[in-house]
Amino acid sequence: MADAKVIPFDDDRSRGSGSGGGPQRSGRRRGAGGRRGGRGDTGAAAEELGGVQRLPERGPAGGAERPAERSGSGDRSGPEGGPDGGLERRVAAGLSFLRRRLTGDYEVDDFGYDAELTDQVLMSLLRPVYEKYFRVEVKGVENIPDKGGALIVANHSGTLPLDGLMMQVAVHDRHPAGRHLRLLAADLVFVLPVVNELARKLGHTLACAEDAERLLEQGELVGVMPEGFKGIGKPFSERYKLQRFGRGGFVSTAMRQGVPIIPCSIVGAEEIYPMIGNAKTIARVLGIPYFPLTPTFPWLGPLGAVPLPTKWTIQFGEPIPTDGYPPEAAEDPMLMFNLTDQVREQIQHTLYKLLVQRRSVFF
Repeated sequence: MADAKVIPFDDDRSRGSGSGGGPQRSGRRRGAGGRRGGRGDTGAAAEELGGVQRLPERGPAGGAERPAERSGSGDRSGPEGGPDGGLERRVAAGLSFLRRRLTGDYEVDDFGYDAELTDQVLMSLLRPVYEKYFRVEVKGVENIPDKGGALIVANHSGTLPLDGLMMQVAVHDRHPAGRHLRLLAADLVFVLPVVNELARKLGHTLACAEDAERLLEQGELVGVMPEGFKGIGKPFSERYKLQRFGRGGFVSTAMRQGVPIIPCSIVGAEEIYPMIGNAKTIARVLGIPYFPLTPTFPWLGPLGAVPLPTKWTIQFGEPIPTDGYPPEAAEDPMLMFNLTDQVREQIQHTLYKLLVQRRSVFF
């Protein structure tokens, strides 16, 4: 992998305000245990805190004895069924999680991805937005393989990149194997304080061919949105019209690794911040790709930053295989163009179909 070419997926990505490069990879293991999910010792702790003792109990007429469950604190139900037992399990899991955080008994990978923090904290914060606010409906999740590398290619929209986060929750919660989606993000993400750290903890990494190939080679599920800032920064009048997909670098990467490409279409994100204008002068001063003007922002201040509660649909299309091409095919520009166009047209066609089926933007 040392001689891999670094080809950005989107050549129009902003480079931030003069600071270059991508994320600083951690690569260090924290603590000696290196536990990732925290499930093994959590169960033991729950048993220790809320163990159930079975004692004989006679029936009402003095008949045969039957086992009765009793906990160590009076008449409360045990950890398997009653509310107190469930509370004890949650407390035990929380204490176990805090202990590992405080002692450093967890690990992150070379990209800074923290699986335990993502599962137990970050996904829990995103899930109410996914389920209650945007009420995301997911279709075609069975098209994502249960194991092995695959590249999910999706449209990008919404002024702020919330669509990538919702797609990540959809894959994690709806896929039978509970897979984690590793998103490729623009380098601007990794120069923003706080956002940089959270993105790396969620498993995001720089949108370049080198990082994508490493993840795919490890059998990870990788997500890319080739429209980049051209997609999320387009005016509301051009909603659901796909922008250019760069130079097809994602197709070349998938072919080198022989993994399938899964088109993904997202409906609902375009309307959360209707962008009716772009203050380009302010954007240049701030060093960002665009400064959106919406019906509520910046006129209503912080309240204008609240997205509209639109109803979302995310559909994963049928995989496009790449393992049947010879190794040199990844360098064929015409083949790259044709496959890129095929993926783009499939996403666009699905978007139109979902829009026709949609009854309302909000319901």
